[in-house]
Amino acid sequence: MRRFLLVFVVCALAGGGGWLLWQRNGAKKGADDGAGAHGGLGKAAEPQRPTPVLTAKVAQRDMPVTLEGIGSVAAYYLVTVKTQVDGRLVDVPFREGQPVKKGDLLAQIDPRPFTIQLHAAEAVHARDAAQLKNAKVNLARYTELRKQNLVPSQQVTDQATQVEQLEAQLRADQAAEDSAKLLLDYARIVSPIDGVTGVRQVDPGNIVHPNDATGIVVVTQLDPIAVLFTLPEDELAAVQRGMAAGSLTVDAYSRDGLTKLATGKLEVVDNQINQATATARLKAIFANPDHALWPNQFVKARVQVALRSQAMVIPAVAVQHGPKGTFVYVVGADSTAQVRAIDVQSLEADEAIVAKGLELGEQIVVDGQSRLKPGGKVALPGAKGADGKDGSKGGGKPGAGKWQK
Repeated sequence: MRRFLLVFVVCALAGGGGWLLWQRNGAKKGADDGAGAHGGLGKAAEPQRPTPVLTAKVAQRDMPVTLEGIGSVAAYYLVTVKTQVDGRLVDVPFREGQPVKKGDLLAQIDPRPFTIQLHAAEAVHARDAAQLKNAKVNLARYTELRKQNLVPSQQVTDQATQVEQLEAQLRADQAAEDSAKLLLDYARIVSPIDGVTGVRQVDPGNIVHPNDATGIVVVTQLDPIAVLFTLPEDELAAVQRGMAAGSLTVDAYSRDGLTKLATGKLEVVDNQINQATATARLKAIFANPDHALWPNQFVKARVQVALRSQAMVIPAVAVQHGPKGTFVYVVGADSTAQVRAIDVQSLEADEAIVAKGLELGEQIVVDGQSRLKPGGKVALPGAKGADGKDGSKGGGKPGAGKWQK
C-alpha cells in the first residue's frame, strides 16, 4: 500500500510540472503572435536611415607630376675667413650677422711690420736702379772707346755682363717690393663674397696665424642659396627625362610639407648613387631675397618632372585600400553607394590621378566611407533624411573641403 502511494505521488508531480511547462510555452507563443499581428514587420523591417557623406565629382585637368625628397639647405658659397699673415689683430669692424659685400673690411692686422718691409724693399729697389743706370752709362762709354781701340774688348764685355746682372737684380727687387705690398694688403682682411657674417671667432688684441683652425669669421652667401635633397634611384630615370626636355622646377616646403618657402631650378644630379641608401643626390638653386631658406634647414623638395595632360583627378582622401586593391565609393542616381575598383597612377599632394575605373563627372564619397556598405543609401550635402533633418552634417576629412559638392 505504501509503495502504491509513493508511485502515485511521483506521477502526480511529474504530470503537474509538464502541464505548467505547456502553459508557459503557449502563453509565450501567444504573446509573440499577438506582437506580430499588431506590431507589423518589427524592428528588422524598419527602413534603413541614409548614411551622411561628403562627395566630390571626378575632374579632368592637366596635372603636374612631382617627386618629393627630403633635403637640407646649403649656402651657395661658404667661406671661413682666415688671416694669411702672422700679426696682432687690431680691429674687427664688422657686426655679427651683418650683410657684407665683396671687399668690405672684416679685420685689420697691425700693418706696421709690413709697411717697414715695403719701405726697405723700395729702398733696395731704388739703390739697384741707380747702379743699373750708372752701369749702362759706363757700357755706352766703353763701347765708344772700344771703337777707337782705346779699351780692350774684355772690358766692354765685363761691363755688359754687369748691366745684365743689375737688370736681373732689379727684377728681384721689384718682386720683393711686390711681396711686401701683398703682405701689407693681406693685413687688411676683406670679405671675399657677398653674404652674411656669422659669430666672431677671435677678438681684437689676439695674435693670429694662417694655420689657426677656427679663422676669424664664417661668411655665407644666402642669395642665391642651394638645397641638397635625395630621391630613390628608381625615380632617377624620370628626372633625367625631364632634364632632357628642359629645366625642371623645384619647390621647397617646410619640414611638415605645408608651407611653400621658395621656387627654384634643378641644377645638377650627383654623378653617383649612394649604394647604402639606394638614393641619388640632387642640387637645386633658389633665389632667396627674403632669407626664407637658411643654411642647414631641413626642407621637403618637390621637383616637377612632367605634366600629365587631361588626367582624371580625385581627392586623395577618397581612395580606399582593400584586399583586392584600391577602390572608391561611387554614388549612383538612386543615392546608393557602390564599390568601384580603380587604378591610381600617382598621388600628387592631396590629389590622386586615376588611370582607369572612373568616368568624368561621377560622384564619389570623400568622407564617411567607414560607415558605408555596398548598396547602402547615402545622404548628400543638403539632402533631408527620413526624420526631416539634414543628413550631411558632420566632420570632414582633411583635403575634402575644396572638393565638396
